[in-house]
Amino acid sequence: MPINVLLLENVHPVATEALEAEGFKIHNEKAALTEEQLDKLLPKYQVLGIRSKTHLSKGLLSRHPHLQAIGAFCIGTNQIHLAEANKQGIPVFNAPYSNTRSVAELVIAEMIALSRQLGDVNSAAHKGEWLKSAKGSKEVRGKTLGIVGYGHIGSQVSVLAESLGLRVVFYDVIKKLPLGNARPMDTLSALLKESDFVTLHVPETPKTKNMIGASQLKAMRKGAFLINASRGTVVDIAALVASLKAGHVAGTAVDVFPDEPQSNDDKFESELQGVKNVILTPHIGGSTEEAQEAIGREVSTSLILTMKTGMTLGAVNFPQVAVPVKEGGSRIINVHKNVPGVLSEVNGIMAKHKANIKAQYLSTDAHIGYLVMDIENAKPEKVLAQVEALPTSIKTRLV
Repeated sequence: MPINVLLLENVHPVATEALEAEGFKIHNEKAALTEEQLDKLLPKYQVLGIRSKTHLSKGLLSRHPHLQAIGAFCIGTNQIHLAEANKQGIPVFNAPYSNTRSVAELVIAEMIALSRQLGDVNSAAHKGEWLKSAKGSKEVRGKTLGIVGYGHIGSQVSVLAESLGLRVVFYDVIKKLPLGNARPMDTLSALLKESDFVTLHVPETPKTKNMIGASQLKAMRKGAFLINASRGTVVDIAALVASLKAGHVAGTAVDVFPDEPQSNDDKFESELQGVKNVILTPHIGGSTEEAQEAIGREVSTSLILTMKTGMTLGAVNFPQVAVPVKEGGSRIINVHKNVPGVLSEVNGIMAKHKANIKAQYLSTDAHIGYLVMDIENAKPEKVLAQVEALPTSIKTRLV
């Protein structure tokens, strides 16, 4: 039987090509789907691929434990209830590096555009207005860029900014090695006070929700600029609008929003619309042809490897196991509760069936164990049935 895969939100065609080349049967949907729609569709599929708009709740995942793997064709995985996926034995794969350069380039472009007020003068020119003036228009060279979150994207922005002649400071809750001449700051407040531009590159967590609010905006230099290409919940939009209208923050570029349309056919609304020197983009930080192709290749490769070999390297919620391609015999994969004695019970079943165990790979986390076992000289279906019947088993399959 072919493995059925559901891909949502216009995943790059390269993913479909790669999966089909391995014998998978693919169904593509252009937009995100609601939980109700997913409940109707998912029973037909073993693998699900999404991007950032589709939300996989705890309830949804608990109702579809048959899923074998989930691919997040993006960087973030906050739209997926990872703990429940772990509990149900479903590894989740993403693409943490593939769109790094694309997001970094957009940030640099927006920094220059804000400093030259390109959004406003461009709109005026389209209306027939000629706003030729140097007032408020400045070079970025020699200015200070503050990067909040010095991970893959933040550090790339750092390198590009230095090549333009900016000074770079950064703040991260985890100690990071500075690249080039970038300087770490002890506190967010210290970074805000020193920066002419502030760019945000943090994940969505309870601690980052509204981390840039009225008091943080007030702490920024008068005339500084704010760029958010991280997550929509990181900035208090109402406070940002107030600061812009008061003339304290000189401009902002926002690529992510607390509430975003589910598809290109839905209307977009924001309090930032119509405010001076504001650049609004529809969550396109990683939306380049190069990035989407790279993401399509990376995540589809992970899905192919986990389904064909059982490998889980790169899964964000799962024990990590690297396994070679199976050579002869049969491969049994078992996800089980992480309690003492499981391996002894499994090996007891192998002994009962006089199976020769060629190799065993086991990795655990706090909640589950992941076992990959190559056997020969036994009927794999009978062995599988008995392993699957163990009270500790969560999910068992043959590769």
